[in-house]
Amino acid sequence: MTDQPVLLDRAGAVLTVTLNRPHRKNAIDQPMWDGLYDAFRDAERDDDVRVVVVTGAGGDFCAGADLSAARKDHPLTRMHRVNDVALALNEISKPTIAKVDGVAVGAGWNLALGCDLVVATERARFSQIFARRGLSLDFGGSWLLPRLVGLQQAKRLALRAEMIGAAEALDLGLVTWIKPAAELDSFVDELTAELAAAPPVALALSKRLLEEGASRTLREALEGEARAQTVNFATEDAPAAFEAFLTKTEAEYTGRWAVR
Repeated sequence: MTDQPVLLDRAGAVLTVTLNRPHRKNAIDQPMWDGLYDAFRDAERDDDVRVVVVTGAGGDFCAGADLSAARKDHPLTRMHRVNDVALALNEISKPTIAKVDGVAVGAGWNLALGCDLVVATERARFSQIFARRGLSLDFGGSWLLPRLVGLQQAKRLALRAEMIGAAEALDLGLVTWIKPAAELDSFVDELTAELAAAPPVALALSKRLLEEGASRTLREALEGEARAQTVNFATEDAPAAFEAFLTKTEAEYTGRWAVR
């Protein structure tokens, strides 16, 4: 394990981004914020990356922002950098998966919630810990939580700043799957292989439609779906899927534009 704050591992079309400060439970300092921003931005730009996994080293996901480091820059400048990272994660058009073991608190939990899917171990623990630090929500928590659990539960999590287990997080819809720690890697490997083989343009469009749908009228959502479907019809993937259905074979999806 190197001393780099963010480790990148590429296996085929899957990029794994690992927070690498295990001695601090992967609390995020400035070099890690910078590393995450670069990793997320570059993942979006790289057409060969089709799935992004975010995880932590040493048995924990992330203990939130590292508040112990002395800083001389203005707090608003620091928060704008945090916001840059949150937006870079949200704007990745490929599927993103948080692989969570141990603690995921504060900005660390919101980093996981900012991913499309969350796979946690049975021993994972979560908290919107901000109030216990004299702080309010950040890294998108004020936007993510009400969308995921509704306003009352979001207020409960924010105001009480309690620690909850993986089972309760699953009940609230804040975790997608719970797996034994020994099965976490193999499950995520199977999941990423499935998503990496799926039609990339169709997944990207569906992801964006779902995220935008909460703030749209039905008419606006339907118009957005129509525009997105027109894009799909112009790729090689829709005909390939139809041919595979007819021939009972597996399609190979490329996302390439078919219209000349």
